Amino acid sequence: MTSLFLALAVAMGASAEPPQAPDCSYDRAAMLAMEPGMFDQDMDGGWRPLADRGCPQEAADLLAAYAALPKATGNTTLIWHEGQLRAELGQTAQAIALMQRTYKPKDTDPGYWNAYVDGTIAFLRRDRSGLEKARAALVAIPTPPTMAENIKSGRFHFTTKGGQQVDAPWPPNLDVLDAFLRCFDRDYHNAMGNPACRKPEGG
Repeated sequence: MTSLFLALAVAMGASAEPPQAPDCSYDRAAMLAMEPGMFDQDMDGGWRPLADRGCPQEAADLLAAYAALPKATGNTTLIWHEGQLRAELGQTAQAIALMQRTYKPKDTDPGYWNAYVDGTIAFLRRDRSGLEKARAALVAIPTPPTMAENIKSGRFHFTTKGGQQVDAPWPPNLDVLDAFLRCFDRDYHNAMGNPACRKPEGG
């Protein structure tokens, strides 16, 4: 009996230990020296591995520093990704301000980007009506002629600047807005990362 209590005490003591903090160190100079396409789009390099190993704050700050460099001028994708990380961190006001900077002029927006931004910001603002309106706008966009060859059976196929092959639903990010609607009562992090939010029930 004594040995059983001892074993339980050891087990309880082990479970009470705090989880080990992730290693958020990185070579800042090397990161900032990367070319924009590789820094942002290489899934195995740039800022992404830093965020993936549990360091979203450090990754967001790194994105902000990179976006301030002359070579990143006009790169709204970097700004968007920082906004996403700020949203995951619960820094909602900062996330919205960043995302608002990524709107494209009407004559250059293929239709799906601004609707996606609208929907994401509406979700962060807890505006379900605005989110539904953005989704409807996204569904209604026609297929751009220049992308027709990349779209087959409702899927969009393309290669990123980092060389990754992407197979995504069409219109782009419709699955994200659907996840926001499906899990409207959850925060950004859970709505984006919970598999139950990203597909219909029973799907």
